Amino acid sequence: MQRLARRFGSLVAATGLAIGLIATPVTAQAQPVDLSANVSSTSPFLQQAEHSLQAAAMTINNNARNAVWDVRNALRVQATNLAGGNKAQEQQFHADIDRLVESIAPGLIAERTPRPAPAPAPAPAPAPAPQPNQPAGCAPTARACVDIANQRTWLQENGKVTYGPVRMASGKPGQDTPKGFHRVNRKVRDEISFEFDNAPMPFATYFTYNGIAFHQGDPSIKSAGCIRMYRADAQHYFNTLRIGDQVHVF
Repeated sequence: MQRLARRFGSLVAATGLAIGLIATPVTAQAQPVDLSANVSSTSPFLQQAEHSLQAAAMTINNNARNAVWDVRNALRVQATNLAGGNKAQEQQFHADIDRLVESIAPGLIAERTPRPAPAPAPAPAPAPAPQPNQPAGCAPTARACVDIANQRTWLQENGKVTYGPVRMASGKPGQDTPKGFHRVNRKVRDEISFEFDNAPMPFATYFTYNGIAFHQGDPSIKSAGCIRMYRADAQHYFNTLRIGDQVHVF
């Protein structure tokens, strides 16, 4: 402890602060230092702080760090009063007191100073507002979507609906429209079905290589695998879809 006291005295001498007061010694019980005298250049306040903190460290063997901490806090309160509202001077006083404390009880201030609370996690980004008539289930890469369960179809661009959904009829049991991903491969405006007695298939937009297409037809009657649509819808698909566009049937 004598070695710490010598370190403490040398640190006080290094401060060079002319803030002396004739002060009553602060004991290990953190009795207040008398700061009522005028500031002079001959009786440094920090010399009194040194004596008070040194006494606290030496008086209580088993609880010296607690005693130093109590005295430290009492000195900071009195230094604030001494500064008289001068924030820069108050901060300097506090910094010098804490340097003295660190020389007597290393790590005490860090040990007793509460860590700042962690910053709150950022609020999650609000969910995007649902698009009007924005159905689910179709891959965003698809240009045309066919929802078998709900018997509806629509066109989209980057996942956003651009046309529909509109009513349609898919294949009947045993002649189901094949699910999965397909590509538009050809278009025939005035198509007929040789397989079904030259049945008309206006605005046929084929998306498989075995005769499955979007085309005009009665959407209340199941087909042999094609997607039947009202004339205006089939015409719009015919005019909009291009060879190579992806069709998702699900």
